[in-house]
Amino acid sequence: MSEIESVLHEDRRFPPPAEFQRQARLSSPAEYEALYRESIDDPEAFWGRVARELPWMKPFERVLDWSNKPFARWFTGGKLNASAVCLDQHLAGARADARAIVWEGEPGDVRTLTYRELHAEVCRFANVLKSRGVQKGDRVAIYMPMIPELAMAVLACARIGAAHSVVFGGFSAQALRDRIEDGGCSAVITADGGWRRGSVLALKPEVDTAVDGIPSVHTVLVVRRTENEVAWTPGRDVWYHELAPKVSADCPPEPMEAEDLLFLLYTSGSTGKPKGIVHTTGGYLVGTYLTTRYVFDLRDDDVYWCTADVGWITGHSYIVYGPLANGATVVMYEGAPTTPHPGRFWELCAKHGVTVFYTAPTAIRTFMRLGEEHPAKHDLSKLRLLGTVGEAINPEAWMWYHRVIGAERCPIVDTWWQTETGAIMLTPLPGVTATKPGSATRPFFGVDAAILDERGNELPANQGGLMCIRKPWPSMLRGIWGDDKRFVDTYWSTVPGVYFAGDGARRDEDGYFWIMGRVDDVINVSGHRLSTMEVESALVSHPKVCEAAVVARPDDLTGQAIAAFVTVGGGVAIDDALRSELGEHVATEIGKLARPKEIRFTDALPKTRSGKIMRRLLRDIAAGVETVGDTSTIEDYSVLAKLRGDEA
Repeated sequence: MSEIESVLHEDRRFPPPAEFQRQARLSSPAEYEALYRESIDDPEAFWGRVARELPWMKPFERVLDWSNKPFARWFTGGKLNASAVCLDQHLAGARADARAIVWEGEPGDVRTLTYRELHAEVCRFANVLKSRGVQKGDRVAIYMPMIPELAMAVLACARIGAAHSVVFGGFSAQALRDRIEDGGCSAVITADGGWRRGSVLALKPEVDTAVDGIPSVHTVLVVRRTENEVAWTPGRDVWYHELAPKVSADCPPEPMEAEDLLFLLYTSGSTGKPKGIVHTTGGYLVGTYLTTRYVFDLRDDDVYWCTADVGWITGHSYIVYGPLANGATVVMYEGAPTTPHPGRFWELCAKHGVTVFYTAPTAIRTFMRLGEEHPAKHDLSKLRLLGTVGEAINPEAWMWYHRVIGAERCPIVDTWWQTETGAIMLTPLPGVTATKPGSATRPFFGVDAAILDERGNELPANQGGLMCIRKPWPSMLRGIWGDDKRFVDTYWSTVPGVYFAGDGARRDEDGYFWIMGRVDDVINVSGHRLSTMEVESALVSHPKVCEAAVVARPDDLTGQAIAAFVTVGGGVAIDDALRSELGEHVATEIGKLARPKEIRFTDALPKTRSGKIMRRLLRDIAAGVETVGDTSTIEDYSVLAKLRGDEA
């Protein structure tokens, strides 16, 4: 399972721009090496020093307790509050009146909240929750659009010691119900609706269906956003705007043990029920604080925009906790990236003066398909740093991002991490690292990353294998909610005693990591194990291709064959000549062995609502079998229906 052949060759290198490097927080490779070495050799000294930069209510007594592997405990004996770290610490100086959140709704309405204003609103939100009987130790489900009240709700729960469980506001009622029941939630925070692609997406009806018959849910707190009509259950359902004026804007933060539960975040696998990933307070905050500071090279005058939804771990870590702990100005946007026009993201960058921009490779490939004329209409000169998150970025998309959006002057931080890791694990440091298109480059501080086989042996350079972490890190998951055995079996048993969460990768001769996709997605052609990501990269490097997904299908001769699902640019003729042309292109780029046996053309690929291609569903389609397992995270079921009817 563990050995994957690498056929992708990428030799381009981009050193940090001199102007950026001169002003960067870290600009010396020697300084990075010294800090990294300390973080691995003496993690307690390193992380203890970093942690003391945060405002603790009670100092911690011990940095790390790893005696009950794989159940780590960080900063034991210490007490702090995540809301106070993000808000209260900034109220004493000039930052109190600096912008915390700059929000724009899809229809174009704008709200700006300073740290002082956000603090007052979070306290008020916390007091509303307390008035409804929510208390320390409770779990609260949050199912909302991307509005400021979503960030307020998250921080209000943290303020009173209630754990939040954010469920993306596009999930089905059944998916929401599963997460409410598994977490034992006592309250749900939602909104009447939100704007998405020019229409109101009603949320309250989904909540009503989800909570029906669940006795533990005593409150559904509803924020008014779109003013669509909603059904009402008196006693259970309450309007936030009616309760907020009746409570104080002062709410002292609850002192929390470092290992107290901060939130649950559910992640779905191919089969089985969703896993409630457990993140606790102290280590998670330390990890998100430090990664935000150095990966994004944050400065006081930056305007930072992560385009994710708070419903995903990226939004938790790099919209709310990490940036606010650093006192950043954070842009939030409610709607779709192409509504009401294809240049909406670039319009917002220009309008709000965005300097640091963090988005997903799937979005970048969409923008490539739409054409360069859309970003060209907007002034992107204030951008100084770009980032990618969510999946490996293919080199051609990286180069487009670098050239068209970054004007060849902005470093790109291509980050690898997971819901389970809590914070970024592999990343360039923008003032230090020479980047290579498609590589997440080097480990962040404290991350002992290695490419291993199942026996725990480290594989040689450029040999694909299992992407593993050998030592604990502060923001690591502490378990799966209610299922310690599943936690151990899922993450710590493939390579005994080592963290592995499903990704294959290789490490090149310079020590740079290249993520090769999920090991479940590796294709075995005549005994050769090939990375789907590398074949996809070869396809997307063809000028007529906008996006591609590659999966295995059964084959009598070779065991498995490569099936490719491809979207092409407007005006491209789809015929057998194009299929042949793309097959030859792949054979030329990475070898005849990787030539797809089947190429299907499609207008769109099935994706999760966070933008990840659902290759599991494509495998079923290619094999002609019925789809099984969880499909609650798919964004557009019509895409799946069209593909099933495609006999091309």
